[in-house]
Amino acid sequence: MSIQSIIDDFAFLDEWEDRYRYVIELGRALPEMPAEERTEATKVRGCASQVWLVSEDAVNDGKAVIVFRGDSDAHIVRGLIAIVLSLYSGKTPEEILKTDAEAVFARIGLREHLTAQRSNGLSAMLQRIQRDAESRLAK
Repeated sequence: MSIQSIIDDFAFLDEWEDRYRYVIELGRALPEMPAEERTEATKVRGCASQVWLVSEDAVNDGKAVIVFRGDSDAHIVRGLIAIVLSLYSGKTPEEILKTDAEAVFARIGLREHLTAQRSNGLSAMLQRIQRDAESRLAK
């Protein structure tokens, strides 16, 4: 699902209870990560829930891009991962570093409705994605 579709769906939902349910639905639609990819190396530090994030190099329209997969043991966090992946997966490292996730989150009112722990975990995921993009550029 595209990030624009998610933004549009959020705009359609008035109540935050409905938006939470939608985030959980996004998480349910996220493909399950194979058990062998849920390792200490792929675990995202700084998340209260267990979160795993894998990045792989790929080519899209002749451009080197990074494809991300993620998973969590918590339903709402799986939904947050789905939003983050829709924002970053399949983009070039340069595009990833230029993407302003906080602007998107502000647009849908996401941060203000997360607990401090979930907000910190979301920041940890974003930092991990940024580091992955930076390391690809350094190669």
